[in-house]
Amino acid sequence: MEITASLVKELRERTGAGMMECKKALTENGGDIDASAEWLRKSGLAKADKKADRVAAEGRIAAAQSGNKAVLVEINSETDFVAKDSNFIAFTDAVAQAALASSAADVEVLKSAKLPAGETVEESRAAAIAKLGENILIRRLVAIDSSNTVAAYVHGGKIGVLVELAGGDAELARGLAMHVAAMNPPHNKASDVPAEFVAKEKEIELAKMSEKDKSKPADILEKIISGKINKIVSEVTLYGQPYVLDTNQTVEQVLKAAGAEVVGFQRLAVGEGIEKVVEDYAAEVMKQAGLA
Repeated sequence: MEITASLVKELRERTGAGMMECKKALTENGGDIDASAEWLRKSGLAKADKKADRVAAEGRIAAAQSGNKAVLVEINSETDFVAKDSNFIAFTDAVAQAALASSAADVEVLKSAKLPAGETVEESRAAAIAKLGENILIRRLVAIDSSNTVAAYVHGGKIGVLVELAGGDAELARGLAMHVAAMNPPHNKASDVPAEFVAKEKEIELAKMSEKDKSKPADILEKIISGKINKIVSEVTLYGQPYVLDTNQTVEQVLKAAGAEVVGFQRLAVGEGIEKVVEDYAAEVMKQAGLA
């Protein structure tokens, strides 16, 4: 059967694969569109398998929200170049929407969720690897489904935040999400800070004090140490930090004025915790040229 340009075009539109791959698939399968699409899918899975061990520490955080239900998904690529590719961005947005629609509890469940075109998220990931030529990983998924006010905020595709707010409004929730993105507080309130952390900080502050200060009456010494610890705790809690949209007030003061309370928040940053491979291309060229 003759492999016409219109046949190749039809297969490209259906699968998103490259022109030469579509032509090869049609040739291998005697021009059968369905068989060729399946062949490309299997080819994509094979390519995905080969690239699975390659470090993917770049990528994008994608968000999806409907009312008080919202999700964030971290999807990694090997390079920032691919992370900015329109095909990769479209894929990540589609995965986030699938996560929202399916209420997937984790990444493994999300992989089986269906996209609008009919393929699963995992099948679409394999196709994206074949098309973009890099390892692509769906690494993390966080979600909030609540009767409270929920905000989803993504900064530059690299940092994503979900905030659940009891009381207040959507504007305040979004402002708080922006604050969490910028300031990255490890904890919500002072009561959330581990006792071990507080004890360690007390130990450090005591060690830093002069012998003269240490000789002060116990009640005075306790007040000095408590003041220092309270300052440290404020720095590591959302409630204690100056609010980024009004640094004259702490987040706690802003919340009190609004009659609101942050129930919780979640923050994802692309590639955090992944050991990145730093490539020294100049050294590699020198080595290959026998100059190093």
